[in-house]
Amino acid sequence: MESKKLAPIVLFVYNRLEHTKATIEALCENERANESQLFIFSDAAQNADNERLVQMVRDYIKTITGFKSIAIIERENNIGLAESIIDGVTRIINEYGRVIVLEDDIVTSPKFLSYMNDALNYYQDRKKVWHISGWNYPIDKGGLEDCFLWRTMNCWGWATWADRWKHFERNVDKTFNEFSKKDIKAFNLDNAYNFWGQVIANKEGRNKTWAIFWGACIFKNRGLCLNPVQTYVFNAGCDGTGQNSGNHSCFSRDLCVKKDIKYIDDLIENKVAYSRIRQFYCKQKISLVLRLINKIKRSLRMWKK
Repeated sequence: MESKKLAPIVLFVYNRLEHTKATIEALCENERANESQLFIFSDAAQNADNERLVQMVRDYIKTITGFKSIAIIERENNIGLAESIIDGVTRIINEYGRVIVLEDDIVTSPKFLSYMNDALNYYQDRKKVWHISGWNYPIDKGGLEDCFLWRTMNCWGWATWADRWKHFERNVDKTFNEFSKKDIKAFNLDNAYNFWGQVIANKEGRNKTWAIFWGACIFKNRGLCLNPVQTYVFNAGCDGTGQNSGNHSCFSRDLCVKKDIKYIDDLIENKVAYSRIRQFYCKQKISLVLRLINKIKRSLRMWKK
């Protein structure tokens, strides 16, 4: 594969027609869309209630234009989001050497594909970098460059290379046993947020997800992830309709449209960005506690009446 060749886009869809339309329409506005190959993986309906919704999405994606080529892979049986992503990414990355990955609720900036492809080219031979994120937290941008490197993977629009992805495996017991208490603390951003709880939920069978294991794989291999300072995407599925996402109204929809990005040559974690993301999570915890306290107070007032 030529190092400057555009990465194929891999999109995963299910039963949310309006979200899928928004994702495709934004992607079509990207300046490199008509040069890019698009692979769409459509999971089958989990039950009879979803069959009509899944078919509506499948009918729509067959009308899409605006890309160099479009391939649609319709699953005959429902395998779930985690297995669909693992299989789809592995299949395409093994053929093309790199991928850009989206789910059906990720709305992108017109510069998203340019940022992703340029970053894939820039860091291809810088093996310390394992993952390119399209999203960033709503943190203070002051004093930061266009992008930064740090330890944590974000999966709201992302990209990677085959030689990094080959290390990925969704092995719950292995991951659970490989992490020491010190590792878990660092993985949890020095206990600012309980990412490790997702591993426990998978081990106990309460969840079946993939992204936490990719993040754990990167962490154990001492890899770094590239984040833009201003996000290139927002997750429209944070309206409560997403399989593994809640309702996050605080996340910015002010997308980056900057043309020339200065990438980072110093392959170490950015301490300033790390600190600000920790602060973001700490504020979220405080906000949650305050909401719970207020809820309890309201309940007590109602009980006294």
